Amino acid sequence: MVAKKIELLAVIGPTASGKTALAINIAKKFDGEIIAADSRTVYKYLDIGTAKPTRKEQSGIPHWGLDLAGPGQTFTVADFKKYAEDMIEDIKNRGKLPILVGGSGLYVDAVIYNFKLAPANPKLRNKLSKLSIEQLQEKILKAGLAMPDNRLNKRYLIRAIERADTKIAKKPLANKTTIIGLNPFKDVLHDRIKARANLMLKADVLKEVKKAVELYGWESEAMTGGIYKAFRGVLLGEKSQEQGLADFIISDLHLAKKQMTWFKRNKDIIWFENLDSALDWFDRTFSGKL
Repeated sequence: MVAKKIELLAVIGPTASGKTALAINIAKKFDGEIIAADSRTVYKYLDIGTAKPTRKEQSGIPHWGLDLAGPGQTFTVADFKKYAEDMIEDIKNRGKLPILVGGSGLYVDAVIYNFKLAPANPKLRNKLSKLSIEQLQEKILKAGLAMPDNRLNKRYLIRAIERADTKIAKKPLANKTTIIGLNPFKDVLHDRIKARANLMLKADVLKEVKKAVELYGWESEAMTGGIYKAFRGVLLGEKSQEQGLADFIISDLHLAKKQMTWFKRNKDIIWFENLDSALDWFDRTFSGKL
């Protein structure tokens, strides 16, 4: 389905697929503003390791949704949904095109399909934190919930229980919302992930990881994935920097596969293999209609 007029664009795809570059190109040509929909870039001080758009990339294009939470703060899907909805309304009221960009499928879908999300429940989290891993696993099984990938991680188990309050039954996509996705060939994506990892290393991401540990601590949600998790062993002297980088590349490949599993269930997404084909389609479809 192609909307005759567009009031909200979502740009999605796996990590390192080129979403940010595509969104920035569209924003420059169609007077848009970008809202990052990413569960990692919401955290302050985690810039290199989360591949946040650089100042140069952001130049001239307002970016929202970055650096929303700091050490000691929790930031939920419900928090993001409220924030994004407010920003979308503000951007539209100023006559601009809101562009939601991200690889966190739940963050994106919660906004464009208007999920009903339960507010954070500190009492429940505190109660669950006192249970053993075995007790949490049993609770998940009895509730008929999906067991998380890391079934031995208490944080993942607790999150799985908390997310039971997320209403996945979604509303139909609004007829003035369009979703486009980038899904490069596997070998292309692998090369992009590897190249980006090496660029992070050259940008001294190890220094950033050290600072992040001091600010957040290893148990923080901000530190449970990506290069921060992969480099934990490096900082603890348990593995070399080269092995940490290799582990990070593998974890990003697994992340990309997981993201695509989520996105491929969505029949509303219009897919493209690369930035140029997506830009060409968008230009032909919406020029003169915004």
